[in-house]
Amino acid sequence: MSLLYELRHRAAAFDVLHFHIDLLHFPFFEDMAHKVLTTIHGRLDIKDLEGAYSRWSHYPLVSISQHQRQPLPNANWIDTVYHGLPQSSLTFHSRPGDYLTFLGRISPEKRPDRAIRIARATGLPLKIAAKVDAADREYFERQIRPLLAQPGIEFIGEIGDADKSAFLGNARALLFPIDWPEPFGLVMIEAMACGTPVIAWRCGSVPEVVDHGVTGFIINSEQEAVLAARQVLELDRQVIRDVFVRRFSAKVMAQRYVDLYRTLTNRSDYVVPDIAHEYLVQQS
Repeated sequence: MSLLYELRHRAAAFDVLHFHIDLLHFPFFEDMAHKVLTTIHGRLDIKDLEGAYSRWSHYPLVSISQHQRQPLPNANWIDTVYHGLPQSSLTFHSRPGDYLTFLGRISPEKRPDRAIRIARATGLPLKIAAKVDAADREYFERQIRPLLAQPGIEFIGEIGDADKSAFLGNARALLFPIDWPEPFGLVMIEAMACGTPVIAWRCGSVPEVVDHGVTGFIINSEQEAVLAARQVLELDRQVIRDVFVRRFSAKVMAQRYVDLYRTLTNRSDYVVPDIAHEYLVQQS
């Protein structure tokens, strides 16, 4: 809150104020909402959110997927900008190993149990790199830990960014068997950056991120996932990497936001500040 207070007093110095804290800032900047851009990152199917976004409907909003908007279709959406990653952040691997991966968080909505059953049905090893939050500890101990004793299932725990290229890039495919309205799903494009196909449940943003039959397969059942685990060998990993660069690189994301800044300022000749321009050049 102290940062919002300080920004409020210095707001006149900025052409655009861009927030990534959902609606926390809304009460403080109503008189200058025309130059405030808000990217919504969380899920929106939560009680009382509709009233809040109706109350502050003059703030222009950006979604991170089209699906994310569904609970609040009448909110003041002006665009959708998908997440992006620096092209150099993850390394392309043309020759994968022969294991499946699950990366992220151990929780009921992420469905690691599905991933384990799918891997067991394919006969392929499964490597799980995931953190266990305190809120999900009981679920992990009761529902998931007993499954880890099965042959071919390796629980690595949480890994850092430096380890993701090898973990994802050497995999035959990433399993993304979610059971909740995922607003985006960054791990999918992390895998694609490595050239690794994604086998993902038709849920949330998945159909917007995965190009079925190109960067992976969108499935509706564990049986379909088992079949997809065989079919991914037919996909071109270089094409998967190329799709990542074209759709989900940090440069693409940054340019989309610059275009929105131009819209908000009503200036088609809006000049990107030096620090932002240097970033765009580095990502090219």
